[in-house]
Amino acid sequence: MREVEVVVVGAGQAGLSSAHHLRRAGFEPDRGFVVLDHSPRPGGAWQFRWPSLTYGKVHGMHALPGMELEGADPARASSEVIGEYFDRYERTFDLRVRRPVDVRAVREGSGGRLRVETSDGDWSARALINATGTWDRPFWPRFPGQETFRGRQLHTARYPGPEAFAGQRVVVVGGGASGTQHLLEIAPYAAATTWVTRRPPVFREGPFDEEAGRAAVALVEERVRQGLPPRSVVSVTGLPLNDAVRRGLADGVLDRQPMFERITPDGVEWGDGRRVAADVILWATGFRPAVGHLAPLRLREPGGGIRVEGTRSVADPRIHLVGYGPSASTVGANRAGRAAVRDIRRLLEREERAAA
Repeated sequence: MREVEVVVVGAGQAGLSSAHHLRRAGFEPDRGFVVLDHSPRPGGAWQFRWPSLTYGKVHGMHALPGMELEGADPARASSEVIGEYFDRYERTFDLRVRRPVDVRAVREGSGGRLRVETSDGDWSARALINATGTWDRPFWPRFPGQETFRGRQLHTARYPGPEAFAGQRVVVVGGGASGTQHLLEIAPYAAATTWVTRRPPVFREGPFDEEAGRAAVALVEERVRQGLPPRSVVSVTGLPLNDAVRRGLADGVLDRQPMFERITPDGVEWGDGRRVAADVILWATGFRPAVGHLAPLRLREPGGGIRVEGTRSVADPRIHLVGYGPSASTVGANRAGRAAVRDIRRLLEREERAAA
């Protein structure tokens, strides 16, 4: 059993920000803290993004604390640009991320410590920062007849790029940024596209200023404070109405249809009997927080989420969730990492005073 003060789970934006602030607060890597990441290389979830998502298409990538991302080619794949940036960041600040390591469970240990069980042995810690994001838990809705569909079904998490849909009839499900990006990319290649969303999409015109950002984050924050599953910040901000989206609306690619009721062997069907034939159903239906390894600690509330104040779990003050709910944006993760470390340092100092 290896002992550290703090275990950080995940080395995306939230995990690296937290590790940076731990180092600034005087915690040493491998002794004061350890970062465990299950991905094969630096880059967090960005390394798995589809090749056609270039850096120029990324919405609001905020630099990690202490090192700007400068001179990036907007035409390069975001997976390459951000992967290289994260790699450079880890080496510059000597964060010593251990990978690939799967964290399988976090449970109560001995002496008031946490036991972190992994694919590379166990760790004992006084506190834990969970920065696992959502990429590993794509959400797949279920519909009657889904198992009878003879075509291909895939999720945004495995989107291969637009060329893979050449000559096919594609139904894209989902009203978020990924769904609109997929549609705009696929339409020139596909035989036909159909866009289906549960609610009518809301497009946002004009700049998204700081006041609007704070209001959006406050709505997400209130849900996690109540112990409800978090909604994404994008779900309350609306979709930016840029030139590409305007063209898609004008030429009919972004012609939104209401949610169908069932899936048939050859496509989808609405309640009024209307049908659309499809070769592919692409589920751009978002993700859920990857927190299954925390289940032994029984943090979930009756509402289905983990109740959080700031970044701290209300049920267990040793656990901080960074990149969860209101801190799921890149700038939010930076701020939350700093706040989590400040809170953990106070907790450990109180424990040491009480033991003295």
